[in-house]
Amino acid sequence: MTDAAVVAALAELDPHSVYLPPVELTESETELSGNFEGIGITFNVPNDTAIVLNPVPGGPSEKAGLLQGDRIVRVDDRDIAGVKMPQDSMIRLMKGPKGTKVKITVSRDGTLIPFEITRDRIPMHCVDASFMIDDTTGYIKLSKFTRTTYIEFSQASEKLLSEGMTRLIFDLRDNTGGYFDQSLLLSNEFLNKGDGIVYMEGLHRPRQEYDADGRGSLKDVEISVLIDEGTASSSEIFSGAIQDNDRGVIVGRRSFGKGLVQEPVNFTDGSGIRITVARFHTPSGRCIQKPYDKDYEYDIYERYAHGEMTSADSMKIDTTALFYTMKGRRVYGGGGIIPDVFVPIDTTKATKFFVNCNKKATSVRFAQTMFDRYRGSLSDISDFDELDRYLDSIGLDRQFLDYASRVDGIVPASGEWEASKAYMMPQLKALVGRFSRLGDEAFYRFYLPIDDTIQAALKHSSVVE
Repeated sequence: MTDAAVVAALAELDPHSVYLPPVELTESETELSGNFEGIGITFNVPNDTAIVLNPVPGGPSEKAGLLQGDRIVRVDDRDIAGVKMPQDSMIRLMKGPKGTKVKITVSRDGTLIPFEITRDRIPMHCVDASFMIDDTTGYIKLSKFTRTTYIEFSQASEKLLSEGMTRLIFDLRDNTGGYFDQSLLLSNEFLNKGDGIVYMEGLHRPRQEYDADGRGSLKDVEISVLIDEGTASSSEIFSGAIQDNDRGVIVGRRSFGKGLVQEPVNFTDGSGIRITVARFHTPSGRCIQKPYDKDYEYDIYERYAHGEMTSADSMKIDTTALFYTMKGRRVYGGGGIIPDVFVPIDTTKATKFFVNCNKKATSVRFAQTMFDRYRGSLSDISDFDELDRYLDSIGLDRQFLDYASRVDGIVPASGEWEASKAYMMPQLKALVGRFSRLGDEAFYRFYLPIDDTIQAALKHSSVVE
């Protein structure tokens, strides 16, 4: 009854003031802490069975002997394979306090092998990938603003600088934000002394401004920031600071529009609330938070319905909320960051064959089959060009068509594979390449040619005139 009363009371304030029961609060804090306590693996569940993608290097699972491709069938005495167990339930069974033991039974080449693993503290990385696209252009994909974001980003950017980077494509698509201070630190890396980053202001909170100190190491690096409808909160603070200071170009689609300052209040029973106390504004004065209205929860669906995802002309822009960047360019408020270069979702590539394969996750399951078949070779490859040649040499396209037909009964109609091949093959290579020693770097590099947003960023100068 108490929980219900708290939830109902907070619902009257705004959409983002929330009550978090103990389990949810712990999970929320763990997600942003940069580490957690568990066995140290990444896995997916393509066929109702958890399959190890990678043991965390130096983690408990790697030390115990778990290998990439192992199928987890049991945790302690509880079966988790073939019982339609939700993935979050599997995670809860494997996580646990540092120093505690858990028995993990895996199937490897048809043999059941039990492992006793002592849980430990596991680092969670927020930089998914970082590599050079060409001789001068670097790429960094950031998934969250966690406690370790600034450290990870600095290490990645230093490596790219040493490899000749003079321009960065910084991918914040689907980055839902996180810690405010990490966004400030990253913005500071690119801005000159005195440049505004963000300010917050509330009904009972006086205006508080945050400016760059000029000590950043990337002030001379050109930057293009990639955003979409999943870019929110701290990601929008960073994007707004870059745009308003004319420091770089924003590429993609309008961001989510969450710009609220939330204050945590934790209770003695392990639960807590997050209370909205102010709003974030970009340096020019734009409020990042989109308006609360009756369709707030369905805003993304409304964007699809009104054609905003496929046409810049369909984008809802509040022309009365007009602001200006440092160089006098017009920018608009009303919620979210509107990109300088709009990139629509391309729906023309979705043939019936492609859609049917997606419905059954055929590509993901095929990738696992390829790893089982070519594990020895894939696990030894650490060079991208070598990996690309190897995947071509094994006839990946022919094997995929055979798998789709034989396993899922999906056969392309006349002309469909020819229409789909250029779009699907990089995806297949990305999924299979993830099992090589390159990991996620291979995944994102194979996606480059068919990623319209990255291609748009490469075509447009990142220098604002």
